[in-house]
Amino acid sequence: IGFTFIVGGRVIPWLLGHIAATRSRELFTLTVFVLALGIAVGAAKFFDASMALGAFLAGMVVGRSEFSVRAVSEALTLRDAFAVLFFVSVGMQFNPMYLLEAPGMIAATLAIIMIGKPVAALALVVLLGYPLRFALIVAVALAQIGEFSFILASLGTTMGIFPELGTQALVAAAIISISLNPLIYGLNDRIESWARRRPRIWSMFGARLYEEDGGQKPSRAPKSQYHAIVVGYGPVGKTVARLLQASQIEPAIIEMNIDTVRQLRSKGVNAVYGDVTHAETLKEAGVANAIALIVSAAEMTGTAELIKHARELNPRIRVFARTNYLGDLESLREAGADAVFSGEGEVALSMTEFMLRQLGATGEQVDRE
Repeated sequence: IGFTFIVGGRVIPWLLGHIAATRSRELFTLTVFVLALGIAVGAAKFFDASMALGAFLAGMVVGRSEFSVRAVSEALTLRDAFAVLFFVSVGMQFNPMYLLEAPGMIAATLAIIMIGKPVAALALVVLLGYPLRFALIVAVALAQIGEFSFILASLGTTMGIFPELGTQALVAAAIISISLNPLIYGLNDRIESWARRRPRIWSMFGARLYEEDGGQKPSRAPKSQYHAIVVGYGPVGKTVARLLQASQIEPAIIEMNIDTVRQLRSKGVNAVYGDVTHAETLKEAGVANAIALIVSAAEMTGTAELIKHARELNPRIRVFARTNYLGDLESLREAGADAVFSGEGEVALSMTEFMLRQLGATGEQVDRE
């Protein structure tokens, strides 16, 4: 742990910084996986620890760095695939006969997971001063079992301190709790309404550190009432961001140039490093509450996909996109852009206006053309 956090905490961000400077998306993704797997194997070979613990520590080091958002978004697809394989393999270990042989143990395990954990989490979150709605969300999210429990169970079985019956009870409880969790999550509003109708219970949650309607722990919260997302910080992005600030609208800049992101953050500007075509990057920039998304980069690939993601996350957001070619206008409008500005079209307009004025055209003639 000391080696990973002290040495890795210095080397990994330094290495990722140099990889990010190459502007190669594939190389960055590959580096993230090589680091995760490399530290996992190193933990097993050199320190006699489990590969799972090594991978866990590698993820923590990357997660603490300024590359965390991009690393998560790049690895999301493979992470989901590995998660599916993991839970399928867990299901294959389950022997249904144990439900008849040890129903009491399975029921007790399920009670700890679905009652004990949520109640403890609810109490802690409420004591920390968060509103009831937030506490319920946290409690229900923990009313299931995670993959780390299976890692501990596997280690316990290998060491001979965890019986086979215990493993089967764990697997059965995991399958049941994961299946029931979405149904329980849907009861949050009813539970809150039930508590509101009981003054004594509701008074316990009345005075809270955060407002009931906006109970979120602030992280990258906007400094002004309105904020907009600006994709790219070239000449166009800089101008747009300056005009937004002058109009009391806080810009959140999304950039793939890590040096630009560092400079912006040093000036107190909300800047996110990551691939904007991934939903995670948009969420980090605060797309859910943004009034506008301005795509100022013209040569970016995946603009239509970006617009669709933004619309899904915030149907009310206004989208302004930039492209080089007139031929892209229709596809970007179909994707959900409110307005599209084409480099070809704007240059043609500027040249035409200039030529007409040189030829002595009146203002009305210029406007008509």
